[in-house]
Amino acid sequence: MAVIAEVKRSSPSKGSINPGLAIEDQVSAYERGGAAAISILTEPTRFSGSNDDLSAARSSTSLPLLKKDFHVDPLQIIEAKALGASAALVIVRAVPPPRLRELLDLGRSLGLELLVEVRDENELKLALGFGAELIGINNRDLETLEIDPTTAPRLLPLIPASVVAVAESGMKSVDDVKKVAAAGADAVLVGSELSASTNPDAAVRSLAGVKRSVRAGKG
Repeated sequence: MAVIAEVKRSSPSKGSINPGLAIEDQVSAYERGGAAAISILTEPTRFSGSNDDLSAARSSTSLPLLKKDFHVDPLQIIEAKALGASAALVIVRAVPPPRLRELLDLGRSLGLELLVEVRDENELKLALGFGAELIGINNRDLETLEIDPTTAPRLLPLIPASVVAVAESGMKSVDDVKKVAAAGADAVLVGSELSASTNPDAAVRSLAGVKRSVRAGKG
């Protein structure tokens, strides 16, 4: 299983997670553990992140970096690319459809991948209709912060073989990862558990060792 290991000092749902976390050390540990990519939360108020964290991560690893923020404006996509991000998060319900299409087109023109986050069938249909090639399924309702672990397993089989599918939120154990792996997830994005771990490289290694099942039609 490909693991997108997230650097997270705090969050609205959990509060303080690891306020003293050192970006360089955490990123290096994730890489040693076999992470496929690193997610950096750059939002300062709710997640205690910054653009400096992304720059520090870029200087510490050659792994792909996801700029995890609420990107709603084209200038933010341009900034993500300039900061050295390999990808940026766009949440379908956070932008109107014309803006979603604009952001996707801009990302393609810049060579910046967009992780397009969805939470239901209608959002998934919209993302696929606009040609999204990297889709994240968030088990967390961002309005209530509640997690529904059935969300990713329900939507994963609807994602075409040619699209990379990432399961997000609520993955706390190897068993949690096995459940989304069985439903066909290509990758998992895990933040709080890894950031809070006293042995992050081993924590990543255990999740990366989960075997992924073949999604319907995936060759």
